Amino acid sequence: MDATKKIRLADGKKGQLIKITNILVEGVMRRRLFDLGFVPGAIVEVVRKSPLGDPIAFQVCQTLIALRKEESQRIVGELMGLE
Repeated sequence: MDATKKIRLADGKKGQLIKITNILVEGVMRRRLFDLGFVPGAIVEVVRKSPLGDPIAFQVCQTLIALRKEESQRIVGELMGLE
């Protein structure tokens, strides 16, 4: 019952909730992601994926933000709501 599944944001499916555990980005992009609310512990919902999977829209901190697949592959979290 305490199962957690590590997942990259880019691999999430529409409607899934992911709790961020690690951000594998450095420098200016890391700071930008932090400013947008992509911080460890934040809950992110996958809202929409384009037909080719790039970009992907996420809801974080009550804000809808689209990230490129390249960026969202570097954000790792735990899939929430597993039973």
